[in-house]
Amino acid sequence: MGKNLAYKPKSIWDNADAKTRKEMEALAQRYIDFITHCKTERETVEYVRQRLAEHGYAEDFSGDRVMRSLRGKAIFAARKGALPLSQGLSLLAAHADTPRLDFKQRPLIEQPGVAQAKTHYYGGIRKYQWLARPLALHGVIVRENGETLTVTIGEKPGEPVFCIADLLPHLAQKQVTQPVSEAFEAEKLNIILAHSTPKAGKSSKDDAPKDPIKTQLLELLHKKYGICEEDFITAELQAVPAGPARFVGFDKAMIGGYGQDDRICVFTALEALLEAEATGRSMAVIFWDKEEIGSDGASGAASRFMQYCVEDLARAWEKDVQPSHVLLETRALSADVSAALDPDYQDVHEKQNAALLGYGPVFSKFTGSRGKYGASEADAEFFGALRGLFNGKGIAWQSAELGKVDLGGGGTVALFLAAYGMQVIDLGPAILSMHSPFELASSADLFATKQAFRAFLEAQL
Repeated sequence: MGKNLAYKPKSIWDNADAKTRKEMEALAQRYIDFITHCKTERETVEYVRQRLAEHGYAEDFSGDRVMRSLRGKAIFAARKGALPLSQGLSLLAAHADTPRLDFKQRPLIEQPGVAQAKTHYYGGIRKYQWLARPLALHGVIVRENGETLTVTIGEKPGEPVFCIADLLPHLAQKQVTQPVSEAFEAEKLNIILAHSTPKAGKSSKDDAPKDPIKTQLLELLHKKYGICEEDFITAELQAVPAGPARFVGFDKAMIGGYGQDDRICVFTALEALLEAEATGRSMAVIFWDKEEIGSDGASGAASRFMQYCVEDLARAWEKDVQPSHVLLETRALSADVSAALDPDYQDVHEKQNAALLGYGPVFSKFTGSRGKYGASEADAEFFGALRGLFNGKGIAWQSAELGKVDLGGGGTVALFLAAYGMQVIDLGPAILSMHSPFELASSADLFATKQAFRAFLEAQL
C-alpha cells in the first residue's frame, strides 16, 4: 500500500516522548508566570518591551533590532533578516487586550451596607461569570499634577480582593426563568469596595456624612494613595480575576488562567522572535490593543501605527524601497486563538471542521460570520506554502471554523492586515471557555504554536 490518501488530524500527545513532554511543561510554567503577572494591555506591552530590550532591541531604527511602543498599549518590533526589506516582512500580529470590567468615570456609589464601583464591561463577556468571584484592580491613576500611580491590588498574599455579589437562589425564582441576556444586567455589575463607616467621634448627627461608607473609603484612599474622587474620572482602572494561572488536571497537561485570548499568542510570538535565526525575510511582531472591541482607536489595528513603523523602517534599512511595496510583499500570521471543541456542548460545533485541544495550532482560512461577512480569507497559495512548511518540519497543525455556520463566527486583526494587500491567515491555539475569567489551553498546543511561529519567521516562503 502507498501513502494513505485520507486525512486525519493527530494528537501531539501520541508522539510526544519524555524529553518533549518535559520541554512542554517547562515552557508552560514560564507561560503561567507570564499570564499571572500580565493581566492588562499595559502590563503585557511593558513585559514585551523589557524582554526585547534584554535581547538588544532599541528604539533607534538604524539598528538591526528595533522596537517602538505606542503609549504603553501597543508595540512593534523588527529584526533584519537574510533577505532584503524589499521582499517584505514575515509578520506576527496579535492583540494584548482581554475582556474585563472597566471602572466608569464616576464609579463610586454607596448602597445599603457597602460602597461599590460601577463598571462598564469591555469586550464580549458572559456577565454571570464575573459574579461571586475574587477580583483584582489593575491600571493607572493620573493625579491632577500629572503624577501617575500604577495600581495593582488583590494579587499578593494578604491583600484584599474585590467582588460582585450574586443573588442567593432562595430569592432568584424570577431570575432563573429569564433569558440570560435579561437576568444579568450590565448596570448591576457593581464591585464591592468597602463596608465600614468612619470611626465614632464627637460630631453630632447633623455633621454625619450622607454616605458614610463612601466617605470612609475616600478617606482611606486619600491616606494610602493620595487620591481623591475626581482622580477616578481620568483614571484607567480594570477589574480582572484575582490570583495566579495554574496547571489543570492530574497530568498538568492543561493551563488555566485569565486572558489567554490572546496573550498566549503574544507569548509564543515573542518567544519565536527571540529564538529565531535570521534566515528568511526581515521578521516583525506587532501587538495591538482594542481588538476585543473592534480594533479602533490609536492603539488598535485599524490605526496607522504599523504603517508608520514600516515607513520609518524602510527609511532606515532600505531607503530606496517604498513602504507600500514592503507592506504589499509582507507575509503575515494573524496570531489569534480559535474555539476548541467543547466536550459538553459539541452540538454548537460542526465536528469535522472543529478544533481539538492538543492537535496543534489552528488555521482559520477565513474569519467573519454567517456567509463569511466581515471576513479576511487567505488564498490557497499562501495556505499551501505554510502547510508544506509545517509538514516538512513535523510541526502539528489543524484547520477549523469557529462553530456551525449560522451559530458561530468572529473577527480578528487579519482584515486590517489584508487591507495592505499582504498575504495573511489566522493561526493560533484552540481555547476552551474562551472569554471567561478562567480559560483553558493545552500545553502541547502552546509548544507547537511557538514552533510554528518560529518556523514561519525563519522560512523563505
